[in-house]
Amino acid sequence: MSTQDWLVDRQGWLRAFDRRHPWATDTLVAVPIVLFSIPKLIEKPLSATIATVVLLPPLYWRRRQPFPAFLVTAATVMVQGWLGVGVGAGVILLVMLFAVASRSSWRALAWAAGITVALLVAEIYLFEPVEENRTFTLLLVLGTVAAAVASGVALRTRRAYLTALEDRAARLEVERDQRARLAVAGERARVAREMHDIVGHHVSVIVGLADGGAALATSRAEQTAEPLRLIGETGRQALAELRRVLGVLRDDGADPQLSPQPGIDDLDRLLPSVRGAGLAVTYSTSGDLHTLGRGVQLAVYRIVQEALTNTLKHAGRGAAAEVTVTASDGEVRVRVRDNGRGAPAAPNHGLVGMRERAAMYGAVMTAGPAEQGWLVDVVLREPS
Repeated sequence: MSTQDWLVDRQGWLRAFDRRHPWATDTLVAVPIVLFSIPKLIEKPLSATIATVVLLPPLYWRRRQPFPAFLVTAATVMVQGWLGVGVGAGVILLVMLFAVASRSSWRALAWAAGITVALLVAEIYLFEPVEENRTFTLLLVLGTVAAAVASGVALRTRRAYLTALEDRAARLEVERDQRARLAVAGERARVAREMHDIVGHHVSVIVGLADGGAALATSRAEQTAEPLRLIGETGRQALAELRRVLGVLRDDGADPQLSPQPGIDDLDRLLPSVRGAGLAVTYSTSGDLHTLGRGVQLAVYRIVQEALTNTLKHAGRGAAAEVTVTASDGEVRVRVRDNGRGAPAAPNHGLVGMRERAAMYGAVMTAGPAEQGWLVDVVLREPS
C-alpha cells in the first residue's frame, strides 16, 4: 500500500470514529486545553479551576449548536480576562471559531470571526498586554484566526461535497426504482413476442388447413365443408387472440376484456387444430401438472405451441410429432419430437422465444436434429 493510500485509509477511519464516538474526539480536544491551563491552575487554583470547568462544557455541544456555544465561550473568556484568570482563552476561541466556520451560517461565521479578533486584540493590549513585538503578535493572531476560518470552511465544503455525492447516490437509487417500474414497458415488448407466438401458430395452421382443403377439393369436392369450417374456427381464434394481446398493449385505460393466459389444460384444445392441419400428434403426460404455477404452465403451453408450429412449417408432408410433458421433483420436462425431414432455419424467432421462456425458469433448452427429425427438449424448474 502506498503512503497516499495509507493516509486516505486512516482519514476515512478517523472520520468514521468521530461519527461513532464524538465524545471521545471532544475529549481529545479538551485535554490539550486543560494541559495548557496548568500554569494558571497552579497560580490560582480555585479561580482557574472554576474557569476551566465553565469553559469545557461548550466543547461537547458545539457540534449541535456551534454559534451559541461560541457565544458562551466568548462571554466566559471576556469575564476571565477582566478577572485575570484566563485559561487557554486563545486556543478555546479558535476551536469554537473552527466549529462555527464548519457548521454554522455565513452570517454567524462573520460575527464569530469579528468577536474572536476583538477578544484576542483585547488579550494582547488590555488583559495581558504584550510589551515586545506587539505588532508581530497581532499579525500572528490574525493569521491564526484566518487559518481557523479557512480550515472550517474547507471542512464545510468537503462535507457539502460528500452530501451532494450521497444525494446523487440516493437519486440514482430512485431512478433505478423508476426503471424497475418502467419494466412494464419491457413487459409490453414481451407481450408483443406473445403476439408473434400466437399469430405465427394460427397462421401456420390456417395455411396447413388451406392446403388440406385444396387437396380434398381436388379429390372429393363434396367434402370440403369440414376443412373450411376448421379454417373459419382457427381464423376466428387467431383474431380473438390478436384482439386480446393488442388490448394489453393499449395505453388508453380501456378494459380489453382479457381472458386468462393459456395453461396445460389448453393443450387439449390446441392439438386438435394441429391435427386438423395435417400433423399427426400424440400427447402424453405424467406427474401432477395441475399444481404448477400459472407462469410455468404458460411457458409449457407456448413451448409446445411454438415447437409444433415449427414442425408444421418445416417437417414436410406426412410428418408426425410426439409431445411429452412430465412433472417430478419440482421440475417440468417438455419434449416435442417429430420425424420430419426438414429443419428450421437459423436463427428462428420461434426458437429464440422458446429459449427466452426457458431462461426465465433457469432452464437450458436443447433444440436440434435427432436421429430422425427434430427434437425440442426443455427442463423447467418450478420457482421456490
